[in-house]
Order: sequence, then C-alpha cells, then structure tokens
Amino acid sequence: MNSDSNSSSSSSSGLFDYMVNDYVEWHESITQRRKEDELIEEAINIVVVPFVTSPYQVPFTLEPTYQRWYVPRDREYADIQLYNDYFSPQPLYPDNMFRRRFRMRKNVFTHIVNKLSESDVYFQQRPDATGRLGASPLQKCTAAIRILAYGTSAGAVDEYLKIASSTAREGLAHFVEGVVAQFGPEYLRRASTMDTERLLRESYVRGFPGMMGSIDCMHWEWKNCPRAWKGMYQGRSKTTTVILEVVASQDLWIWHAFFGTPGSCNDINVLQRSSVFSDICEGKALEVTFNVNGNTYNMGYYLTNGIYPKWATFIPAIKHPQTGKHKLFTKKKESYRKDVERAFGVLQTRFAIIRQPSLAWSTEILWKIVMACIIMHNMIVEDERDGYLHYDATEFINDQPQNLAGSPTGNNNQPFTVRSGRLDRLNLNSYMENRNNVRDRETHIALKNDLVEHIWGRFGNE
Repeated sequence: MNSDSNSSSSSSSGLFDYMVNDYVEWHESITQRRKEDELIEEAINIVVVPFVTSPYQVPFTLEPTYQRWYVPRDREYADIQLYNDYFSPQPLYPDNMFRRRFRMRKNVFTHIVNKLSESDVYFQQRPDATGRLGASPLQKCTAAIRILAYGTSAGAVDEYLKIASSTAREGLAHFVEGVVAQFGPEYLRRASTMDTERLLRESYVRGFPGMMGSIDCMHWEWKNCPRAWKGMYQGRSKTTTVILEVVASQDLWIWHAFFGTPGSCNDINVLQRSSVFSDICEGKALEVTFNVNGNTYNMGYYLTNGIYPKWATFIPAIKHPQTGKHKLFTKKKESYRKDVERAFGVLQTRFAIIRQPSLAWSTEILWKIVMACIIMHNMIVEDERDGYLHYDATEFINDQPQNLAGSPTGNNNQPFTVRSGRLDRLNLNSYMENRNNVRDRETHIALKNDLVEHIWGRFGNE
C-alpha cells in the first residue's frame, strides 16, 4: 500500500516538473521575441523614420478629379433662329445674302441637305441619352459650309449655331464624305456625248476647233505636314504644298481633277501620275473628229502653258511671236487658256479653306475637302450658268437628243463628229498605239500650224 502511494506521488511530481519546464521555455521564447521586436523597432526609428520625414521627400497628395466640362447650349433656339433667318417662307435675309454667305443658291443647298439626310444617319436629328434632340441637319450642314466657305476654325460656328468645335469637325468630315459619295458620280463624271458636243461647239465659235478645255495645276499649302514628309512636299517656294491638276472649260466647269501629288513635283511629274489620258489609251474615250485648215484630226486637245510636252493633245503658246499670225495666235490662245486660271480663282474665292494653309494632318482629309469643293463648285456652275455675262444659254437647246449630230432629225452640218470609243482591254498593241498617238510630236506641230492659219484667216481682219 505504501509502495503504491509512493509511486503515484513520484509520477505526479514528474508531471508537474515537466509542465513547469515547458512554461519556463515558452516564457523565455516570448521574452526573446519581444526583445527582437524592440530592436527592430529601434532600428526603424533610427534609420527609416528620419529618411521618411526628410524635407527632401515630396509629400504624397491625392490628384484632384476633373468633371466633364459641360456648356448648356440652347441648340433648339439656334435651330429656330437659323430657320427664320434663311429657310422660312419669309426669311429675315434675302436670297442675295443667302447666296453670298452660303456660296450657292438656296435650292442647291437644300438639295445637298436632303440628300445627305437620306444617305447618312449622322445628319438625321435623333435624341440623346437624356431624350433631348441633337443638332438638326440644317445646323450641321450650315456649320460645314461656313468652315469651307470662310476657312474659319471649327469653334467659330459655336456662337451662332450652338455647336461645339468637336461636333463641327465631325460634321465637316461627314459632310465632305457624303458630298463626294452622293454627288461625285454626277458632277465629276467624264464628258458625255452631249457634253463633248457642247464643248466642241464652244471651241469652234471661239476659233479653236477641237479644243476640249484648258489644263493647269495649282498648289495648296499644307501647314501641318508631318516633319518626316517635308522634304517630299516642299518645293521651290520653301513651303509644303499639295498639287491639284484640273481641266476646265469656258463656263468654269471642272471636268478633270487629280489631287495629292507632293509639292516638290512640277506639272510634268503630275501629268505622268495623272489619269487625264487613261480613257484615251484604254479606248474608253469618245472618238472626236474635226477639221482645221483643210486637215482632219481625230483627237481633241487642251490649251496649256509652256512647261507641258509637245504632244498631239497639248497646244501651248508661241514663246517669242514675231509675225502677225503668231502674235494673233498667241493672243487668242492665252486669253482662252485663262479659263482654267479663272476656275482656280473662283474655286478659291468660293471656298476660302483652299486658299488658306491647310491645318489637316493627312492627305486623305485634304483630298476629300478638295473633291467636295470641286463638286459643289460644279453644282453652282450648273445652277447659275445661264446667268453668266457674255454666255449664250441658248446653246443648251442643241443638247436635246433630237438636235444632236447623227440623230434622225439632227443637224449634220457641224464641223466635227463624236462617236463612242471601243474598249479592248486585252489588246496591248492597241493601248500602246493610242498612247503613242497622244504623244505624237509631228501631229502636235501640224495641228499648231493649222490653228495659226485658221485663226489668222478668221480673225486676221479684226
């Protein structure tokens, strides 16, 4: 009995000793860990804290948040005012002021607005997320016309039309794209049979049988040309420009427009890139036959300046005329070649954006602007051609099918004939033959001499 009690007491004391030892070890480890934490904190206070609180340390501040800038424009009132000023049955401003400020008559402008509203969703008045109607088609098209006509910035139309500059720029891009897409096929078309007949009648009356118009180039300064491209677009004027080549007739209609050649090129380089004679070489052009001084020619020609090559389709002036015949020919030719110069002047006057340095950043935008201006220029010419001074509007009566040469009831006594050409794309020999005919120097010399004699015989007694 005593032995059992002694053994139990010894086991209890051993368990107690084990628990005491375990507690002592745990307490020592905790104490050691606390000492290490204190040492780490002391090191931070000595080394890190002075660096963080140094005067050279930039204090951290939260960046302010900016809200979207909103201008409460009353575009509904601006739309009503625009309608009352120009488009109501009894507008505030008469038709002559509309013509001066919009560069065209009201019927032409409304035709453009209606056509763009039908073809482009952008020009349709729609509500925004709040249910408020956006700008009307009249406001957007008027803003685009004002920018093109006056050459002003996009923000200049905000005060009257209540349209932001970003909306005006976006509307201008849609406007020029829509004009080119909707009206380009009609007003940048090739000369049809009736058009060619009329051009040949005009040239015959003026003393140059077979003349199809005048060709020349102009430069449009490109202010925002990328620096890497300046060497290519900078010509002898030391400014970056882009070249426009056109063919214009007496009524200032532009029949051919080629834009995009860098300003470092001359007129010959532009001609090599242009497609002005592509239809003739491919057999698509109309076959024109006319008679000058008893000789027959089967290809029309353009009046040019002296830089153009001596091709059968170009007639330049005589540089230093000595005889009376040569002086009369040069006088008549230079006066008629001014048609293309007048076309350039009228185009730049109507649309000042072409006269001023361009602020666009890509040639694609420049091309769309130029083509849209040319298309609207031709629309204005078609609408106002009958009111030109010294212009015989009765000649358009002869454009009717019953009055054309070759028709059953037509007048076949005209000094020229016009027939449709035959297209043969697979025949390379025909293409090269047409190309050589266009560049024939002997035909050029013979035609020029015949024109000198023809003009002397017709106007020499004046």
